[in-house]
Amino acid sequence: MPALSLGTATLLFVAAAIGGAINAVAGGGSFIAFPALLFAGAAPVAANATNTIALWPGNAASALAYRGELREVRREIVPMGIASFLGGLAGSLLLLRTSNETFVRLIPWLLLFATLLFSFGKPVSRALAQGQRASLPVGVVAQGAIGMYGGYFGGGMGIMILAVLSVLGMTAIHRMNALKTLLSTLVNGVAVVAFIVARVVLWAPGIVMVGGGILGGYAGAAVARQTNPAHVRALVLVVAWGMTMYFFAKTYIHA
Repeated sequence: MPALSLGTATLLFVAAAIGGAINAVAGGGSFIAFPALLFAGAAPVAANATNTIALWPGNAASALAYRGELREVRREIVPMGIASFLGGLAGSLLLLRTSNETFVRLIPWLLLFATLLFSFGKPVSRALAQGQRASLPVGVVAQGAIGMYGGYFGGGMGIMILAVLSVLGMTAIHRMNALKTLLSTLVNGVAVVAFIVARVVLWAPGIVMVGGGILGGYAGAAVARQTNPAHVRALVLVVAWGMTMYFFAKTYIHA
């Protein structure tokens, strides 16, 4: 990655701040932060690792804020937490074994998958919740698979977790969000450790983005009650579909 100029640092800080704020209100912050790193010249695998580092502190802070609701889902925390940890570790190690050339060609498809999840995840979750309930062991296996995806890329992971919780019969949205936030934090947390140990994190832009993500997450949480999540969600969908089409064109048309 080129040397971090003031302009690039400003771009990454603002992108992380917007991403953190969007995560606090509606989710989907990676659609902003990850492409910003690519536009700044980061190699794809390093950009994905650095994006995980940048947005993780905000997730961890949100999990801490949900500690009251987490007491009400203690039965699910340990088995699903272990599945999240193991899945996240497997996914992050898989990413580290993926070459930049391969990951470049996967980016459009990963973004498309995440965008489809963001677009249609809630209706699918509601439809699944109306069907037959799954047992906790089934949910644990599903969460392990989600954790692996999250450790590898992670876009749309929160929606996938909510879908599994719906199938398990959970309906209290605050408890579901609390457990989703904790499980996401575990997945990304073990990925963060793996990426640091493997030395693939770009620390200069990463530190800048951590600051932006914390600021954006705090501000987003503060205004969340005054903001219509539907409006933020619509903005994220426009950005997500735009980024997906851009990377498909860049990878397969203008390559």
